[in-house]
Amino acid sequence: MRPIKFENGALRLIDQTRLPAKTIWNEYNTYTEVAGAIKDMIVRGAPAIGITAAYGAVIGANAVETEDKDVFFNKLDEIIGTLKDTRPTAVNLFWALERIRRKALEFKNSSISHIKRVITDEAIEMDKEDVDTNRLIGANGSKLLKDGSTVLTHCNAGALATCDYGTALGVIRAAHEKGRKIHVFADETRPYLQGARLTSWELKEDGIPVTLICDNMAGFFMKQGEIDACIVGADRIASNGDTANKIGTYSLAVLARENNIPFYVAAPISTIDFNILSGEDIPIEERNKREVTHIKDICIAPEGIEVRNPAFDITPNEYITAIITEKAVLYPAFKDSIGNLSGCCF
Repeated sequence: MRPIKFENGALRLIDQTRLPAKTIWNEYNTYTEVAGAIKDMIVRGAPAIGITAAYGAVIGANAVETEDKDVFFNKLDEIIGTLKDTRPTAVNLFWALERIRRKALEFKNSSISHIKRVITDEAIEMDKEDVDTNRLIGANGSKLLKDGSTVLTHCNAGALATCDYGTALGVIRAAHEKGRKIHVFADETRPYLQGARLTSWELKEDGIPVTLICDNMAGFFMKQGEIDACIVGADRIASNGDTANKIGTYSLAVLARENNIPFYVAAPISTIDFNILSGEDIPIEERNKREVTHIKDICIAPEGIEVRNPAFDITPNEYITAIITEKAVLYPAFKDSIGNLSGCCF
């Protein structure tokens, strides 16, 4: 299930705001259109945002008509800056764009046409790497799920949040593919309802048993002994293991700790920000209040009410049982296990 396709120099994305009612592919031919798609959550999920931005940079660079290197690289920096400004929390966005910029600079003495080909190939390679990475995350994480487990997940960290397969849902998919009977509880994930609209749809399409619950029901089912594990994705992980993920993740981690339920984070190493010491340094995006006051076009709140809408929260590392990456499953102390990765993967 690929939500991203790069064909004939144009980017095609599944419009995730229209799922599950309609599966619509939008086409984007300029980097500003791609930036708008990221900002408006046509595409979402940290890995998918990163690859989409890389393709956006390529589309923008390919449209620059000049033989002047200074003009070209100044414009490339402008393109990358516009794409970086779309969403502040997911580090994969910045990682992917910097990788495109580094590749362009690596070939700065080549012709501009060659630089364009090189960064196009780099974006395509990153896309392929993401799929391979997700399958490795799935293989590593599936070992943690026993036959007959019921797993609670939050938001959508599936194929729709990546280039294919998924991170948290990739773990579940891998266990399912190995013949284990896994049942998933997907919470709705207000205010954007990614769990209800996207995760439950993905799992239903794959034939994986799924039960949809409201966000405020999670503690009830944990207390009843109906949840065996929690698995979530991540948008940025600090070097000490503190994790930014969709708003509501922290609450689930606290509930899981209270009920002695393992709480796993599944994410590629590109989601780890080795440059920050803790979650206190992670910027939290605050989105439009309309996402809270409306469901689609239906208003559910009094006119003029004060609204807060942080898109993410920080789960402190002490609430995380393990972080599942493509290289290994990392355990506390995360400062050490993450530190061991910092010099070997880039």
